[in-house]
Amino acid sequence: MSVDPGWYVDPADPDTRRYWDGEGWIGAPIPVDATPPEGPPPAEPPPAPTPPTPTPPAAPAPATPTAGQPHPGQPHPGWPQPGQPHPGQPSGAPGRPQGPPPGWPAGGWAGRPPEPRPHGLPLAGFGARLVARLIDFAVVFALNAVVNGWFVWRLIEEVTPYWREVFRRAMAGDTSTEGLPQPSEQAGGLQVVILLIATALWLAYEVPTMASGGQTFGKRLVGVKVLPTSADEPLGFGRALRRWNTLGLPTLLWYCCGLGLLLQLVDALSPLFDHPLRQALHDKRAQTVVVQLPRTRRTTPDDRTDPSGDTP
Repeated sequence: MSVDPGWYVDPADPDTRRYWDGEGWIGAPIPVDATPPEGPPPAEPPPAPTPPTPTPPAAPAPATPTAGQPHPGQPHPGWPQPGQPHPGQPSGAPGRPQGPPPGWPAGGWAGRPPEPRPHGLPLAGFGARLVARLIDFAVVFALNAVVNGWFVWRLIEEVTPYWREVFRRAMAGDTSTEGLPQPSEQAGGLQVVILLIATALWLAYEVPTMASGGQTFGKRLVGVKVLPTSADEPLGFGRALRRWNTLGLPTLLWYCCGLGLLLQLVDALSPLFDHPLRQALHDKRAQTVVVQLPRTRRTTPDDRTDPSGDTP
């Protein structure tokens, strides 16, 4: 498997990027945090032609071989045949580099190229993203318990008589459905109101914080951040809203036999199958990428060096 042409971080110098044309590095390196140009770098000027070397005089005719010596033009026994590699040299076309590019890890580079580092930062793992999302869900659930609690309680009152009677008949072995207490028409309206409020709370919690800093409360705790793929800058409200729409709006379809929940599950698992940037469906729509921020180590008194001179 060959590596597709493109701009990659130079493993020999992680602070730079170079263009890989499928067979080798070409062009001059650029800083790793700079936006690479579209396509390969401009071609370098051809080297100045070298003057022709003088032709050496013809060698004298070889003497007539004696018995046991090979005839002129015939390879010596044990020597490599024409077109075969010399012992100790790798096989392959002459002049073509063998193995990985310079600086790339040997063995397996073709099947698994070096992981990209958007804006010089490593990609966030799926586990860290999942923990951050679960924390955010817990916060949104707490907001719903406060704002949506009364509507949920009214819905439970509407459907409880129906399910209580269904359970009683099931325990008695009665499978009939006649005479079951039906929820009122208000139950359907309550479901719609609950889903609308839950969606609005999720939007109000996530979109403004993502637009300004690329981090919700959960992402801040875990140490991951969302950045545009084009530049290291805030997402902005429009990009943050597009990113949330793909994952948040299907909440309104929970009413349709859980269809919205299925769409959200597919979106949440999509980073497991995306390469090389591990983008979820909502990341692809907004052209964003989730990176892992470096962990800052707290300085303790033992870590501080004593000032020069005598200490009391």
